Amino acid sequence: MRPADGGFDRTLTHYGDRGFSSFVRRAFLKSAGYDAADQERPVIGIAHGISDYTTCHRHMPEVVEAVKRGVLEAGGLPMAFPTMSLPEILLSPTSMLFRNLLAMEVEELLLAQPMDAAVLVGGCDKTLPGQLMGALSADLPFVALPVGPMSSGSWEGRRVGACTDCRQTWQRFRAGELDEEQVADAQGRLCPDSGTCMVMGTASTMACLSEVLGFGLPGSGTPRSGSGARLRAAVATGRRAVEIARERLTPRSFLSEASFRNAITALYALGGSTNAVIHLLAIAGRAGIPLSLTDFASLTDDVPVLVDVKPVGTRFLGDLDEVGGVPVVVRALADRFDLSARTVTGQTWAAQVADVPGVPPWQDVVRPLDAPVKPAPGMKVVFGSLAPDGAVIKTGAADPRLLKHRGPALVFDSVEEAEERLSDPDLAVTPDHVLVLRNIGPVASGMPEAGSLPIPTVLARQGVKDMVRVSDGRMSGTAYGTTVLHCAPEAAVGGPLSLVRDGDEIELDVAAGRIDLLVSEEDLRARTPAPPPSWLATTRWRRVFTRSVGQAGTGADLVD
Repeated sequence: MRPADGGFDRTLTHYGDRGFSSFVRRAFLKSAGYDAADQERPVIGIAHGISDYTTCHRHMPEVVEAVKRGVLEAGGLPMAFPTMSLPEILLSPTSMLFRNLLAMEVEELLLAQPMDAAVLVGGCDKTLPGQLMGALSADLPFVALPVGPMSSGSWEGRRVGACTDCRQTWQRFRAGELDEEQVADAQGRLCPDSGTCMVMGTASTMACLSEVLGFGLPGSGTPRSGSGARLRAAVATGRRAVEIARERLTPRSFLSEASFRNAITALYALGGSTNAVIHLLAIAGRAGIPLSLTDFASLTDDVPVLVDVKPVGTRFLGDLDEVGGVPVVVRALADRFDLSARTVTGQTWAAQVADVPGVPPWQDVVRPLDAPVKPAPGMKVVFGSLAPDGAVIKTGAADPRLLKHRGPALVFDSVEEAEERLSDPDLAVTPDHVLVLRNIGPVASGMPEAGSLPIPTVLARQGVKDMVRVSDGRMSGTAYGTTVLHCAPEAAVGGPLSLVRDGDEIELDVAAGRIDLLVSEEDLRARTPAPPPSWLATTRWRRVFTRSVGQAGTGADLVD
């Protein structure tokens, strides 16, 4: 019995005898019910993140079953397997700490287990980026499939949803506008079913951008979790996985610099999450395609926000799906989009949207370029003495009056300190202050979503809704506010944030692309950087992560 090169004879276990390795492998497969005919089919691995801890993935088992059906219909053999599942809400200190670990696991499992192609079934924020990073490193044919967003809920006569309305509800509670009974009532209505956040948070953004990059089938990024459309997308994905296994079509064969320029363009048009900047940089790095913050900066003034979805807009991802999803957005962006970019379908985007007539006149979820939801820029990359290597601000979710602002710094060295002091009713703070939170960058603490600091209680009760906030960490894509994020280099590696003192003047000028600390270089040289508080890097992975992680401006991936 001579082993072949594909199917179950890929990546044979090393026993010193390839024939025996193939023989014994097939013997054990027969013990699981796979006969000789099964074993000759193309093998499609289905990587999934099913976990009771990841409530967003509750409907994932039926999605996996639908993928299996598509694989079988196309003549393949589905083999599902679990990977790390990264629930945004039920992980400490942040799911971002584990994205790179998931990427490593996916890469190794795709290479170590026998399969001719893979389907990546992800959803909650960091699962899809981690899967994409690992699969690109493995360079195996694959198709990506998000689990889909929740439906919107209803509270006090209006549509609500996770997690933008979660934040607004809690902020109203902090300000004394809601009592505990009202908050408890809202809590049961904000997340009405399974699926990822239905606003344009990180999960929705990355589901759409995965489709734009060509990893997923057209129209697969937006259907609701649990819907028939989601299951049909899953079946079609399974069928296509068998086809790309036979074609040996890997994403590296169709990805290009144009693919990523398109993704940046779509990010801005979607009013998407700032987290996508970090993920796109990391994904491009795994694909071997050069991408930097200057590429993001070069497009910011050319692309307005076209999609009316929270937090920049007013609607939800399911509304985008009902009017045609990502293909309609691409069609609306035709003048800004490189339609020659190819996808996992084997076609160009030009071919994929050839039958899409344009922005449907009967809807206003996707707007035309000359009548956007918000004008450009919806997101801005800024540089300056406080962020020499760059920072990001989601201008579309900010108070326009604060996009040019100068004020004194109020500095916090940790999340714990910020939480304690911002709740102090006697805190000496004004609306003009710039809240600075440092030591939440990648090296310092895994880069949690703590950058969108809450308005100090004393100001919230006066009706203040927004302030300029600056950090070396991230914020949720569901959040809002005038928040400068990802300042690099971070404080923990000696970046300028480590030198800021209370009362220092900070100037933000978004139009000029600047964020500056208005302290002379002579004074800064005389200062000693504030030492970062030690975080709980007590596990082996956390120590490896701290030693090896790169800065936000390069995607916060592990550095070789």
